[in-house]
Amino acid sequence: MVLDILQIGDPVLREKCSPVKKFDKELWKLLDDMKETLKKAEGAGLAAPQVGVPLRAVAVDVEEGYFELINPIFVWQKGEQSGPEGCLSVRGKVGDVIRPSKVKVIFQDRNGDKYSLVARDFFARAVCHELDHLDGVLYTDKAQRLRDSED
Repeated sequence: MVLDILQIGDPVLREKCSPVKKFDKELWKLLDDMKETLKKAEGAGLAAPQVGVPLRAVAVDVEEGYFELINPIFVWQKGEQSGPEGCLSVRGKVGDVIRPSKVKVIFQDRNGDKYSLVARDFFARAVCHELDHLDGVLYTDKAQRLRDSED
């Protein structure tokens, strides 16, 4: 089911999200709905709070593949990149944001199994952007310059 994506100004987007404790059918349904919502919105990532659920769960869909990161934690961050970012919760705007160029994250999958991944370049940018959502941070808080998007 395609979910409504909350927009900037909604208080849920500013909440610090709770860890996922139950890896059950309810979580799987949320993740499935997030995937469908992300595909329809043609975004690179979606965090649970963006659909009104203050849990530490994100979906990232980039060239490297589709990833579900539950309870993600940064292990390390390296380098620096600057580039434009937009957000499905901040329609019509884009901003230049400095992010790490490479990150390592540990996380759980939908079954609660633990994994790690290393993300580089745009993938790293997308992971950082989505993990910020879990702490109530929007890219607009970090953007050096905010402007109207072209679309």
